[in-house]
Amino acid sequence: MSLTHTPTFPQAELAGVTAPAGFLASGVPAGLKSTGKNDVVLVQNLGPDFTAAAVFTANRVAAAPVHWSKEVLRDGRVDAIVLNSGGANACTGAEGFGNTHRTAEYVAELLNLSSGDVAVASTGLIGMQLPMGKLLPGVKQAAGALADGQGAADEAAAGIMTTDTVPKIASRSVSGYSIGGMAKGAGMLAPALATMLVVLTTDAVLEPQALDQALRAATAVSFDRADSDGCMSTNDTVLLMSSGASGIAPDLAEFTAALADLCQELAAKLIDDAEGAAHTIAVRTYNAATEADALEVSRAVSRSNLVKTAIFGKDPNWGRVLSEVGTTAAAFEPDELNVSINGVMVCKNGGVGEDRNLISLEDRFVTIDIDLNAGAIEATILTNDLTHDYVHENSAYSS
Repeated sequence: MSLTHTPTFPQAELAGVTAPAGFLASGVPAGLKSTGKNDVVLVQNLGPDFTAAAVFTANRVAAAPVHWSKEVLRDGRVDAIVLNSGGANACTGAEGFGNTHRTAEYVAELLNLSSGDVAVASTGLIGMQLPMGKLLPGVKQAAGALADGQGAADEAAAGIMTTDTVPKIASRSVSGYSIGGMAKGAGMLAPALATMLVVLTTDAVLEPQALDQALRAATAVSFDRADSDGCMSTNDTVLLMSSGASGIAPDLAEFTAALADLCQELAAKLIDDAEGAAHTIAVRTYNAATEADALEVSRAVSRSNLVKTAIFGKDPNWGRVLSEVGTTAAAFEPDELNVSINGVMVCKNGGVGEDRNLISLEDRFVTIDIDLNAGAIEATILTNDLTHDYVHENSAYSS
């Protein structure tokens, strides 16, 4: 379980994308990754409903699978999604889009579906064509391996990993229906509707418009508040599919709350596994005049390299926090600001507070609480420190 989220709703008997009824999944090694580990994944919705919603990266340099899947989602229906790691298929031109189309058509042929109902997602190095001679045989192998149960969910979650060190899965059991999901992401995590690859499933009965409403509300308080390194990917996709197999039409507010709870757990797991991180940091701004103010302040602090390196060095340098707060347009008076690190109020009324030597930064989890004294609203951004390991890993990512 993540250090940074305690679930509100109970976990279902199974975890991952096969937790809800009506879904099959698989993950197989096709040789796209040099490690020999799983790199091609399928998730199929067996119905009776095939409704879906999705959010995608706001990066204007979007990958071919993003463009394809946006078109697939226009009618609110998805029967299956095929995912691969080992290559992003981004900045690959007409050939890359053609390969995405070809992949969807092959899935449709194997599973007797329409290619227009098959979403595609990819992750890995930007600027390289996918090796179709490996990918398509992998898709065929994945189609033959489709199954329900925990093992299938685990294989699928493992297959979308890149620099992740552990797979991320979760589930919820709510009033007779279930929600499940898997996520990948350890770097290039910055908000813009989605911050990684995520597949969510439910057996609740919901129309596409309701699914879209619930998903956007859930991502706004989860993946949009996970900000590891301020870098936005070209491939970010969060897809929610509904099979309707439970026969239960849920209360939308309850469903949204449960979905948000699950997404918050997955988002926290992404930050807990951030590339090279030694600390997971929750930056909470409270007593703000508006939610926008609280988010702006928390995000400014979470993206400060000076704050990140101070936490890595176990140095409770609260001046770096205060200086970032001052760069924002949020409503506050400088002489009314309070800052606490791990519960110690080191800055009080814009000046020196408790002794900073009272703070221990030995544990992985760190809290930075910023009191604006300007209202009653709060918002938290999850981030991590900036380490030598992060720099090393990303300086050699493509070599």
